[in-house]
Amino acid sequence: MKWVINTCIVIVAIIHLLPLVGVLGVERLQSLYGIRIDGPEIEILMRHRAVLFGLLGAGLVASLWQPEYQGIAMLAGAVSVVSFLAIALSTREFNHELARVVMTDWIALIAVIVGGVCWIVLRRGLN
Repeated sequence: MKWVINTCIVIVAIIHLLPLVGVLGVERLQSLYGIRIDGPEIEILMRHRAVLFGLLGAGLVASLWQPEYQGIAMLAGAVSVVSFLAIALSTREFNHELARVVMTDWIALIAVIVGGVCWIVLRRGLN
């Protein structure tokens, strides 16, 4: 059961760490999301977004060595994934690159649900 939890955490962590390359600049961000970043304001927001995803991904990775934090790490990952999917699906119009991000977040959602259920079952078995 623990290996399922850890595998799910790794999947969600990788998905959240991938956008971290956006910190490197506009070109990376534009290729990730297929959008034009035509001003410093949007660049600042998007690069900061990349940092926040990196922090979330790092927290997920850290929970692999600190199992007592796995529940909160998966909850944070779930909030991130569900909120993005809700916003994207409410818009219903996005380019190919964002469609790829949406598909990736569906994978993350499955992983966080499977990992979360296994974590709950394991915790209940320990009490």
